[in-house]
Amino acid sequence: MHIEIWSLGKPSDAFIEQGVQQYIAKTKPWNSVELVVLQVPKRDLSSDVQRAKQVEEDLLLKRLQPNHYLVLLDERGKSLNSVQWSQQFQQMMNQGVKTLVILIGGAFGVSDTIRQKARQTWSLSSLVFPHQLVRLIVAEQVYRAFSILNNSPYHHE
Repeated sequence: MHIEIWSLGKPSDAFIEQGVQQYIAKTKPWNSVELVVLQVPKRDLSSDVQRAKQVEEDLLLKRLQPNHYLVLLDERGKSLNSVQWSQQFQQMMNQGVKTLVILIGGAFGVSDTIRQKARQTWSLSSLVFPHQLVRLIVAEQVYRAFSILNNSPYHHE
């Protein structure tokens, strides 16, 4: 199963990008992972919440394929611990999911259309984090989940 971490917004600061790439590289022996940053063109940037969500929806729908298994990250989603993340990944692999997309939405969240396309909605925390930091947290949790599945000593219970 290939994992794509999609994040709406600007490219990561160098220190975040370095951390994300470090965790992606550490995960590679077990599973392929990539970060996809989806930037809204400057001409379409808007402080109008509905307009911003619509532009982001259009961008996401152009990229989203029928074979993608979409998991939306949202503070109102289901709270899972690291072991449960690994169990979810194992279940998806057992079901034959080819591409898992973990979506970090835009600053205003996602549209109802995108929310409905998500097969699952997970919460990282009830805290709110900057989107760039969420990229790093998700990359680390993907690595942690695969280290659990492969009995690596990285995760301690």
